[in-house]
Amino acid sequence: MATLKFKEIEKMNKEEKEKKLKELKMELVKSQSNASKSIKTKEIKKIIARILSSNKNK
Repeated sequence: MATLKFKEIEKMNKEEKEKKLKELKMELVKSQSNASKSIKTKEIKKIIARILSSNKNK
C-alpha cells in the first residue's frame, strides 16, 4: 500500500476522497483482523486522519 501525502490528498476532489476513505476503512478492518500486521494498521490510520483533516480545512 502506497502512502498518500497531504499534497496528493489536497489535489483530490470530494468524491475521490470519499471513495479512498471508504477503501481505507475496509482495508483497516481487514488488517486489524491480522494482529501481526500492526504497522500496516498504523499507516492506514494515518492516511485516514490526513483525509479527514483535509476535509475540515475546506
